[in-house]
Amino acid sequence: MAKLLDNSVFDAALAKIATCVKMTFCSSLPANKAGIAAVKLADVVLAPGDFTIADGTVSGRKVTIAAKAGLVPSANGTVTYVVFDDATTLLAATTATSQVVATTQVWDSPAIVIELTDPA
Repeated sequence: MAKLLDNSVFDAALAKIATCVKMTFCSSLPANKAGIAAVKLADVVLAPGDFTIADGTVSGRKVTIAAKAGLVPSANGTVTYVVFDDATTLLAATTATSQVVATTQVWDSPAIVIELTDPA
């Protein structure tokens, strides 16, 4: 049985992610927006221009969130997740390449990609 999702369906979901106002680097995956504070290692405010929606690398569509420079971690630890919130709801989370961060360093985050692939 063939399955199909039009790009407009993906783009609607990715446009919602693009309403996020904060990107937070976490030591583990929080359960919800309130849980972010307990696992936060660093965060940065996002602007509408930080999001680019395009064709997916594998299939489907993706949103790329711009790299950010000059972050100062608020806690020491190992970044394992990046989460995105719109000030009220944790809208998206993705794994990150593990990286040890410390409050004594200035850190640059890479661009983050969230990809929605075509149904199999």
